[in-house]
Amino acid sequence: MLNLFLTRAELALAHRPRKDKEQVRAPIPIRYWLSAQRGHLFPWVPVMLAVGIGFYFSLRFEPSAVALGSCCVACFACAVAARWVGEGLRPLIVALVFVGGGFCLAAAHAHWVKAPVLTWRYYGPIEGRIVKIDTSNSDKPRITLDHVNLDRVGPDKTPKHVRVSLHGDQRWIELQFGQTVMMTGHLSPPQGPVEPDGFDFRRTAWFQALGAVGYTRTPVLEIEGPKTKGVARVYEWRENIGAHIKKTVGGETGAFAAAITTGDRSSIPKGTLDSLRKSNLAHLLAISGLHMGLLVGFIFGVVRFGLIMVPRIGGTHAPKSAAACAAIIGGGIYLALSGGAVATQRAYIMVFVMLVAVLLRKRALTLRAVAVAAVMVLVLDPVVLTGPGFQMSFAATTALVVVFGALRDWNTPQIPRVLKFPVGVLMSSMVAGLATAPFAAAHFNIVSHYGLLANVLSVPVMALLVMPAAVVAALLMPLGLDWIALWVMGQGIDWILTVANWVAQMPNSVGRIPAPQPFVLPLLSLGALVLVLWQLRGRWIGVLAMGVAFIAWANVHRPDILIADNGALIGVMTAEGRALSRAKGSGFVAQVWLENDADVGTQAIANTRGVQSRDGGKTILQHEGVEVIQLSGKKAAAAFNTCHAKQIVVANADLAPNTNCLVLDPSVLRDTGAWALTGVGDTKKWVTVSERVGDRLWAPANKKRDPKGRVSKTEMKNSDQYVRINPTNRP
Repeated sequence: MLNLFLTRAELALAHRPRKDKEQVRAPIPIRYWLSAQRGHLFPWVPVMLAVGIGFYFSLRFEPSAVALGSCCVACFACAVAARWVGEGLRPLIVALVFVGGGFCLAAAHAHWVKAPVLTWRYYGPIEGRIVKIDTSNSDKPRITLDHVNLDRVGPDKTPKHVRVSLHGDQRWIELQFGQTVMMTGHLSPPQGPVEPDGFDFRRTAWFQALGAVGYTRTPVLEIEGPKTKGVARVYEWRENIGAHIKKTVGGETGAFAAAITTGDRSSIPKGTLDSLRKSNLAHLLAISGLHMGLLVGFIFGVVRFGLIMVPRIGGTHAPKSAAACAAIIGGGIYLALSGGAVATQRAYIMVFVMLVAVLLRKRALTLRAVAVAAVMVLVLDPVVLTGPGFQMSFAATTALVVVFGALRDWNTPQIPRVLKFPVGVLMSSMVAGLATAPFAAAHFNIVSHYGLLANVLSVPVMALLVMPAAVVAALLMPLGLDWIALWVMGQGIDWILTVANWVAQMPNSVGRIPAPQPFVLPLLSLGALVLVLWQLRGRWIGVLAMGVAFIAWANVHRPDILIADNGALIGVMTAEGRALSRAKGSGFVAQVWLENDADVGTQAIANTRGVQSRDGGKTILQHEGVEVIQLSGKKAAAAFNTCHAKQIVVANADLAPNTNCLVLDPSVLRDTGAWALTGVGDTKKWVTVSERVGDRLWAPANKKRDPKGRVSKTEMKNSDQYVRINPTNRP
């Protein structure tokens, strides 16, 4: 059999010109496999870039300058060497170049965005210019500031951006982009993962130059009004358009219309958001590929149809080219008015690439076009690879291109014209839903059982009514006639909200999925890409890889014990689910733990589980013969004197050293982060966040508090910063 295989491989390569004898040639099987990929190798470019980027983020140490320089030199050497190797090895060498390039690109970007990060808890005056307005998870207004000034904090230690949630009475000010404001509030460093292998907000904050987050309960005061120039002028237009839409349409329908037009979701009630999430329609709010595709598709169709009607033009390529140019311009305007979020930028890049293909008279919807868009997105912002937005949008787009391309090439039965659109919508929803379901389940731990039904009933209305009406409203707004199109838009949105509420209230409408192991999504993605991109029977290896990923996910074992990084919350796994040490407090940590467990209970319910005893500030939880003792407050910590080997003591106040048991107090947790007891049987072991993350730019190892981060009052009084930020110095 081997001789037969080699003979066939030699025959397949026999037609090629002979290479120079000094060229390095790959073994015949490798040459045979790679020769079959001719014309199909470019889609592997973003895959190799992603492998390099993913490798950088998976490291537990920060590569040194020497290592990065060596990697860049090696990439250049491989690129040169690719010219002198045979065609069999050349694709492999080029693949290594892109892997190394992705690694260096991610590292360079991480160093490029470097900015100061607060390393201690701060309370005092905060001054800055508003660059973003949104809402927090608790449905509170939230502002992001730049040009930040903090009391007695030197410029070299002041974060570039801070984010503040606004609590209390804030009716005294109308927040606007570009305002310079002041308040008194609490700030702290961005929080690390709430459990080992969990989502690391510090990394996200690092790439956003977000050096501190916090809240204020005092009124926000305006120091200087917004300057309506450049970006501020565009933001002012956004706010005015959003306010006009809300006033004209009214209610939650108007809030939905403003959200899909300007990206402002702050007015949407929390109950409506929950219904949209449970019915798998929340993606209709995020201005991403669906909205951008519908908008540019409508503009493209209208302009092309109008020009086709013009004599002497309709029979040429001009209508198609003009329509593509108009769609590019319209998409760019929509990108600016929607706030330019990352998902919107990614969607615009994708449609831009496809419309340029139309201008060049190439097929727009191809894997090559998707690959070009992916390369552009990864080069501009490598960290998006780790987020659900990038993963879900490109998974859906790739699946749609592959499936509809296969249907186009097959001899499928002709569908009546009347049924083409509904059948197309149904297939699109099914394909996109199946492609994105694993990523949505992994990131959000939720599966909508009737999401396909909700999308089939809602997406056609979004495509045929809502988005076209939004475009028409924009054209009629200068004439004061936009209310007509907005009324039509409101009818479509009312239907979508009705469907969302109906589906969300169905019995068992939502299922919970436990968080997978860190390797599951990369293995699943690579397996799917091999299945889609590889051109020989070896593609079925991808199915095997996907099967291994799903089996591992199905057998995931959640940690038996979880301890929060501040010692304020403990979670112990029981037969009824995870038992939590507190019914209130640390609500975000509790919510994430329960969601990762696929637990539908609340924190209050989890607090009633398991065998517990409470005595003042002392709480005891049992796990397999081990007592987990939580001490809350200084009084309970002061009363602690001894423990034994089968006890674990966790406190939110410093304790005296003890060698008899595991003692976790703030002095320990500050450096280690959250703890988890993982494994099965005899393989159980304690792991910490610091062990999993390692020593990275966004999470330096053994990071100590910096109580000396402030400059002296004498030094500050002699600086302009003190005069500007200290309210007692104001005239």
